[in-house]
Amino acid sequence: MKNETEKQRWDRNFADLLQELRVAQTGVQILFAFLLTLPFSNGFPKATDFQKDTYIVALISTAFATALIISPVAFHRALFRQGRKPELVRHAHRMATGGLAFMLLAMVSSVLLITDYLLPMWVALLFTAITALFFLTFWVAIPFARRNWLEEDVDDENEDFAEDAAEPNKEANVPSRD
Repeated sequence: MKNETEKQRWDRNFADLLQELRVAQTGVQILFAFLLTLPFSNGFPKATDFQKDTYIVALISTAFATALIISPVAFHRALFRQGRKPELVRHAHRMATGGLAFMLLAMVSSVLLITDYLLPMWVALLFTAITALFFLTFWVAIPFARRNWLEEDVDDENEDFAEDAAEPNKEANVPSRD
């Protein structure tokens, strides 16, 4: 924001971060609940050792993701009214990033667990690799490739504005007959 104070910027950054975490928190909690009930289902005793190991990776990754995604709230409680919002935002950002990394691992290992249970191993590995690439594309590659998108878009808009100012569109000044 153009005219915001530094304090307003930190407040906005923290509010934005909390909004993002609300979305991630719901997904990770649903996955965690599913994984917690899985060993008590009828088919789980038929799972292979590989599937049980994969289950453990998925479960622990989901637990870590849950802890990291919820931790900014606990951190905020600990620092409440101490005037340490910049520190809070920096650490909450790291916690959220770590939580998303564990969530990615949890999602991919969950896909491997389910697909290996239902399909031949090579198909399960193929679907898991595709899933991992999909997550990495949208959660890592595209965001990092577009980190400076605002500056690029502002430059593009400035160029467009300069072109329009140099050669005004005469049709834009013609009143509509509608």
